[in-house]
Amino acid sequence: MKDLAIFSGKEAQTPVPSQPPQVQLVTISEEEAGQRIDNFLLRICKGVPKSHIYRVLRSGEVRVNKGRIDQTYRLEQGDVVRIPPVRMAEKSSQVVPGAEFKILLEDKHLLVIDKPAGVAVHGGSGVSYGVIEQLRAARPEAKFLELIHRLDRDTSGILLLAKKRSALTNLHEQIREGLLDKRYLVLVQGDWKNPREHIKLPLFKYNAPDGERRVRVQSDGLASHTVFNLLKKYGTFALLEAELKTGRTHQIRVHLASSGFAIAGDDKYGDFALNRTLQKADGVRFALKRMFLHAHQITFTHPETGLPVTLNAPLPPECDRFLKSLENTSV
Repeated sequence: MKDLAIFSGKEAQTPVPSQPPQVQLVTISEEEAGQRIDNFLLRICKGVPKSHIYRVLRSGEVRVNKGRIDQTYRLEQGDVVRIPPVRMAEKSSQVVPGAEFKILLEDKHLLVIDKPAGVAVHGGSGVSYGVIEQLRAARPEAKFLELIHRLDRDTSGILLLAKKRSALTNLHEQIREGLLDKRYLVLVQGDWKNPREHIKLPLFKYNAPDGERRVRVQSDGLASHTVFNLLKKYGTFALLEAELKTGRTHQIRVHLASSGFAIAGDDKYGDFALNRTLQKADGVRFALKRMFLHAHQITFTHPETGLPVTLNAPLPPECDRFLKSLENTSV
């Protein structure tokens, strides 16, 4: 039987085992129950190509309670999983620094934080680590900690994490059924007219020549729907509350840009000349050195109690100062 090589990065590393690989017998805990065997193996064997995982599944080398299973088998508490010998590659020497973030809610099921702008939610795409890796490093005793949803790196605000698999699957179901209400505060430049406006534009994901993930409006894209409520005008700027009816990548940013309204500080879809101007203070107006997009409110049903929960994250100080300074200017 061939060993299953594990890779810790994008490129394969030469396996440097300290001892011959051994068969592992893993007993499934309450938190691990309910997931498919293929997803379980992909999580346990991080970095292993999916083709390798599915090959050992098809070969019957992975067994549950001494019996063969297929890739769709859902694990139950107490199952004993046989994982064939896995040859581990030398681990990266990089140490992820543990970090905690402002907590909005924490119990046995959920952790809800107020993520600052400029911090990725997870590693990847040129980022070594993000919120989830830092929280896991700060909480080594945590048996389970997973992102329920994501925020763009440059977006601040409410981020939900699950401390139990049951909470993760419950909240994912709420998201699929459109029962989770997420609202953002966003500042745009332009003459916004309507108190309440629906934007429904199909969104298509693609990679730019440099490999960066981008989104554009395209007829064969995914159906996407955002509702914008006008909160206040500041000269040529308008403060909006965005309600996400669907949760597509960069949805708010692309819906606004495609409708002729640039988000202040958006360096991907915004007005670059405007951004350069805003990065420098001008008279009474403060400088804005970030994108003005903040996840300020979320409402969901608690996975354990069944009761509605509404959480708020105040506008970050740098955004609040900028808004107040706009009241005394006419940019």
